[in-house]
Amino acid sequence: MSVGNPPRLLDLAAMSLLRDEALTIFSLEYLPTELFPPLFIAAFYGRCRETLKTMVQTWPFARLPLGGLMQKPHKGTLQAVLDGLDVLLAQKVRPRRCKLRALDLRNTGQNFWSMWSGARAHVYSSSLMAPVVEDISRTKQPLAPLEVFIEICLKKKTLDEFLAYLIRWVEQRKGSIHLCCKKLKIVSMPKENIKKVLSIVQLDCVQEVEVNCTWKLSTLAMYAPHLGKMRNVQRLLLSPIHVSAFKEQDHQYLLQFASQILRLQYLRDLHMESPSFLEGHLNQMFRCLKTPLDNLSITNCLLTESDLTHLFQCPNISHLKGLNLSGVTLTNFSPELLQVLLEKVAATLQELDLNLCGIMDSQLEAILPALSHCSQLRVFSMCGNLLSMAVMERLLRHTDGLPGLNLELYPAPRESYSSQGVLHQERLALLHAELLEILRDLGHPRTIWISPSPCPHCGVDICDHISPSI
Repeated sequence: MSVGNPPRLLDLAAMSLLRDEALTIFSLEYLPTELFPPLFIAAFYGRCRETLKTMVQTWPFARLPLGGLMQKPHKGTLQAVLDGLDVLLAQKVRPRRCKLRALDLRNTGQNFWSMWSGARAHVYSSSLMAPVVEDISRTKQPLAPLEVFIEICLKKKTLDEFLAYLIRWVEQRKGSIHLCCKKLKIVSMPKENIKKVLSIVQLDCVQEVEVNCTWKLSTLAMYAPHLGKMRNVQRLLLSPIHVSAFKEQDHQYLLQFASQILRLQYLRDLHMESPSFLEGHLNQMFRCLKTPLDNLSITNCLLTESDLTHLFQCPNISHLKGLNLSGVTLTNFSPELLQVLLEKVAATLQELDLNLCGIMDSQLEAILPALSHCSQLRVFSMCGNLLSMAVMERLLRHTDGLPGLNLELYPAPRESYSSQGVLHQERLALLHAELLEILRDLGHPRTIWISPSPCPHCGVDICDHISPSI
């Protein structure tokens, strides 16, 4: 350790105690509270399992943020801590010194450890620092279940060793331990393992669900009852849900799923990537929404004009902050539909994404008045649509009065391409110069990206590595 940053007396005391583990364990009942965190850190990195086990039983704080110390999950350390919890669970009355109510295995709690290690100045939080008042009736009250917090990402064919061990441990103590997961992500895993995890987790603790693997609508319906029990979910992301041709049985699957959406009374963000089941059936799902949404994303799928009509008629989308319809083909839709939708959300909309929607000049012109009334708009993206230079000029003039607009992503003008769809860089450069002159006339700086489609450098329809063009 450098001369300018010598060890604190607390750190020296912790290291001295750990030289004699038996003495450390004996002394825990009498140690001052402020010595516990540095001692725990030293025992953790020194892999002093017996000390860790005993410290858990006398932990003087309501929460033990173990995950903040683990760069990678470590089964041995977890076993020591859980062994300590087992001793607590076996006691009808918890030790006087122990105030532990939650074990946090998430990658959080760094502020707690930094505060006690002296790594930085910190205002002591009352929830962490203040002693918990002793309840004189605690011996007569049933002990509340201990909570174990964890973030779960199911991305392999089998559960990793750390999670598998934890699941088995919780399952054997289900009445005494609540396994709480606020963020649940499913990437790839056999159905049996997913069901196993969902049967152990306290589903009403889940606040964010992300399904990022290809499921059939029947699979979504199978898990729908579990979703309905996640009544505190605020963010739901589904990507993608596949149905080849909508059949009568699929209609029942959709109803099973939609009926569970009714239970999500705190849902604020709904994201659906490639939801092929929505075509012609959007109303069946959106009429089940119970609360206003903040963000709605329906991308890379087919919708009907009737679907878009039901969307803007839905009362729970009128306060949207974010709307993403990327990849939803709107070419043959009546221009008025998108106009009415924007009018519905104009007062609150902050982000609008209409990439690759097949929007034509007539449709863009129809929405310009509504777009100019989106006074809260900060981000607007229309890459991958075929628009003329004349309409793009009108677009720039209509959005000039939006005070918060700080990021704009537009396609290269139609005149940049040959009749065969080949991008001409020289034409694009000239059009850039014209657009720049228009912006100078408007009188204030703006950050605008012009994205050719496909990108001449990487070949994708929308690229995110380009620099501001204007």
